[in-house]
Amino acid sequence: MKVGIIGNNLTCLVLAKALVNQQIFVDIFYKDKKIIVDKTRTIGISKSNVDYFNKNISNINKFLWPIKKIKIYSENSNNKEIIGFENQNENLFSIAENYKIFNQLITELKNNKFFKYKNTVSYKNLYKINCDLMINCDQENEITKKFFFQKFEKKYESIAYTTLIDHKILPSNDVAIQIFTKRGPMAFLPVSNKKTSIVYSVQKKKFDNVFDIKNSIMKFNLNYQIKKINKISKFNLKSSNLRKYYKDNILAFGDILHKLHPLAGQGFNMTLRDIKNLLEIIINRIELGLPLDQSVCIEFQKKVKSNNLIFSEGINLIYESFNFKNKIKGDFIDKSVKLIGKNKLVNKYLRKIADKGLQI
Repeated sequence: MKVGIIGNNLTCLVLAKALVNQQIFVDIFYKDKKIIVDKTRTIGISKSNVDYFNKNISNINKFLWPIKKIKIYSENSNNKEIIGFENQNENLFSIAENYKIFNQLITELKNNKFFKYKNTVSYKNLYKINCDLMINCDQENEITKKFFFQKFEKKYESIAYTTLIDHKILPSNDVAIQIFTKRGPMAFLPVSNKKTSIVYSVQKKKFDNVFDIKNSIMKFNLNYQIKKINKISKFNLKSSNLRKYYKDNILAFGDILHKLHPLAGQGFNMTLRDIKNLLEIIINRIELGLPLDQSVCIEFQKKVKSNNLIFSEGINLIYESFNFKNKIKGDFIDKSVKLIGKNKLVNKYLRKIADKGLQI
């Protein structure tokens, strides 16, 4: 049996590695262009997903920086902490620089007999390729535009700015900080004891200036003696959920299925949970002697679509709640959030959802 994957991003490589580890033949189809991996981008991976990644895909422990606490602040409350999360027994999640995992997966796949890279001029006729199942992870190709364009979509009218700051070495740097500023949420995500990732989601009408972004980083920095603010990258923000996950034996995957606001750091975690569910379906069908065809797509959509949509809307609700509070005076919402966060059962439930996703 053979699976074809369209695209050459991190999701493609993770999915390919998960499949070849099960001795399933995988071809990645990509267009002949140089891949530039943004070195300012980081990903947060929940504990359960780290465990799954290391066991079923590739051991990435050497790239991970553990986060033991999350602290959330609000500019409306004079930068006071309004809610916090921690688990004394284990890490909440880990941060990794995208390009390091990307490079390791490429090396491992190129040395695997079940894997092939295949250059293609066009994606138009890939459905004719001799693969049992095609998985499309490329948002910009002809197949996506033709078959996977109907979405539930929300435009935030915001831009996400990402960068890495170099700072004085700290004895410990294991606390992730999210500050809900009046211009948008800013996250400080440690990647080592001397380097921290910044993700700042800014409403377009507020400003679009690198100098202002740097000033904001300095203004809201609570912990670091900054030596250098590295290159700042940016991208437009929106959330989306695909209405139908497949066309014939072509399954849409990754960011095509769902995009989230980065404030909760759950986008890649959702994709990893999708990979786990898809792999379970594929392995089960192989064990039963059944083909990998459109029925895989149907079963996958039935299994994950509702949960993905509800989870995505939950992230939207969090964003809108804090966005609304920035438009009103007073700190009633901050006090309410703080009160809810102090409830041990609620706090534990929120940590469980962030780790393992929504399970209905």
